[in-house]
Amino acid sequence: MPDDMTARRAFIYSSRFGDYSYGTEHPFKVLRYRLAYDLIQELGLLEGDTNLFVESPSASEEALSSFHSRDYLETLREFSRGDGNRANFFYGLGDVENPVFHGLYDWASLVCGGTMEAVRQVVDGGCRAAFNMAGGWHHAHAARASGFSYLNDAVVAIQGAVRRGLRVAYVDIDAHHGDGVQKAFYDSDRVLTISLHETGDDFFPQTGYPQEMGRGKGYGYAVNVPFCAHSDDLIFEQAFKRVVRPLLSAFHPDLLVTQMGVDGLRTDPLARLEFTTGALEFAARSFLDTGIPWVALGGGGYDEVNVARGWTLVWGVMNGMEVPEHFPPGFAATLAEIGADSLLLRDLPRLAHPDDFSRAQAFLERNLAILERRLFPLHGLSPGAS
Repeated sequence: MPDDMTARRAFIYSSRFGDYSYGTEHPFKVLRYRLAYDLIQELGLLEGDTNLFVESPSASEEALSSFHSRDYLETLREFSRGDGNRANFFYGLGDVENPVFHGLYDWASLVCGGTMEAVRQVVDGGCRAAFNMAGGWHHAHAARASGFSYLNDAVVAIQGAVRRGLRVAYVDIDAHHGDGVQKAFYDSDRVLTISLHETGDDFFPQTGYPQEMGRGKGYGYAVNVPFCAHSDDLIFEQAFKRVVRPLLSAFHPDLLVTQMGVDGLRTDPLARLEFTTGALEFAARSFLDTGIPWVALGGGGYDEVNVARGWTLVWGVMNGMEVPEHFPPGFAATLAEIGADSLLLRDLPRLAHPDDFSRAQAFLERNLAILERRLFPLHGLSPGAS
């Protein structure tokens, strides 16, 4: 692999990411992609010889059908040709969660193609890392839309890498459990899936418990660390150091794919975690420090300014460029136009209330005990390894 300081980083993007809409009342706003891109560009984070800007291609039907059923793809394509007044609840299409809109299939194919291109840039293109912030649709299943996700870009791209003989680690830090990716590789020992998320006790998708460890050859290769509500950066960092780092070291993957959802930030409207942008930067630096070829995907995030801030900081870590504390003038003016009043690009440090922290710590320790007792020995690890 090229030296970290000289190797290229690929930024996968298309202005077409913002050409579609889930609807004005839906929490998933495609405006977040343009805001993130505008902030990254104004800060000069796409400049330099080591930064490669790549227009996102569309995924072919052949590539999509390597995971998704052809009947589901045909229904998705047919529905996206109309005005959106269609539904097929067997496939999870047309409800409030996963609305149908004109051009849906083309847009989903474009996003999925971006993740496939990110993997290609890292595996074949000599890039140290690649970022497709539109990717990370981790809830989609082979024949069903779920959780705002229509096509599972991570699964399609990872399957392609596995067919080439690569071992892949997938780490998901979104507030929601990466259930679709876990299910796709639940029987495989070629893909290690790790998800750090808010507990599914009363939170979508109601999965992601430590006891979910894989099946058959895949037993021990599905890893889940749930957090209770109000977990903060200290809880996140403990989980990361005690689970993610040792397992990545033991698994020795050829490729690292991460889902960098920002809905764990304390001001996200859909989750109840209390992370700050410091947790995102900590995770990004940790992924970079592994030295493993790295593909980062976007994922969740339902406050557009949080998304722009979070993914800008992730990209800054990926390409080793400094990110200032304040928004640049042009972006600040854009925020004023949309009624946002944020000034700082990074969150100020913040800890949970002591009582909340105590509950979160106890919850974490119970879950880590299960993993360290039942899963760590399968990878030759002892409790406390980091």
